[in-house]
Amino acid sequence: MATADAARERLRENPLGVTIFLSIVGYALVIGTFLFELPIYPELTNAQVNLFTHAIAVINLATTVLLIAGWYWIRVDEVEKHRLAMIGAFVLILLFLVVYLTRVGGGGGEKQFVGPDLVRYAYLVMLAIHIVLSIVSVPVVLYALILGLTHTPAELRRTAHARVGRIAASAWILSLVLGVVTYLLLNHIFDYEFPSMLVSLLPVG
Repeated sequence: MATADAARERLRENPLGVTIFLSIVGYALVIGTFLFELPIYPELTNAQVNLFTHAIAVINLATTVLLIAGWYWIRVDEVEKHRLAMIGAFVLILLFLVVYLTRVGGGGGEKQFVGPDLVRYAYLVMLAIHIVLSIVSVPVVLYALILGLTHTPAELRRTAHARVGRIAASAWILSLVLGVVTYLLLNHIFDYEFPSMLVSLLPVG
C-alpha cells in the first residue's frame, strides 16, 4: 500500500515527466517492431493476420463507445462514471497495442487495398489521418489520464485536465472512428491482397 501511495505521489508531482517517459517507451516499442525483427512475437499466417485485424476493429469500436460515454458523463457531472469509462478506454487501448504489435511483429503480410482509384485515395487519406492522430494523441492521452488518476475531482479543476482531456478525447475518437471506417472499406466493402499474393501473380522467368 505504501509503495502504491509513493508511486501515486511521484506521478502527481511530475505528470509531464512521466508522460514524456512513457511516450518515449511506447514510441520506441512501436518503431522497434516495425524496423526490426524482434524475437518476442509469434509467426502469424495470413489467416491469423485476418483474425487479429477483426479483433483490433472490435477493440477500437468498444473504445470509441467508452470514450463517447465518458465524454457524455462528465458533461452531466457523473464524475465516477466518467473516470471508469476513461480508465476502461485506456485499458482497451493497451490491449489494442498488444494485438496490433503482435500482428505487425508476427509477419504474415500487410493487406493492400484493392478498389477504385478514387476510393483508394480516400482510404489512404483516412488511413494517414488515423495514423497521425494515433501518434500525436499518445502523450496528450497519457497526460490527461495521469492527472485524472492522481488528483481528486476538486483538485482537477485547478489543473489542465479538462482542457487537455477535450483535446485528447477529440483526437482519440476521430482516430478510432477513421480506423473502423478504413477497416470496413478494406475488409468488407471492397477487397484486399497480401503482398505474397501479388508476388505469386508475377510472371516467372
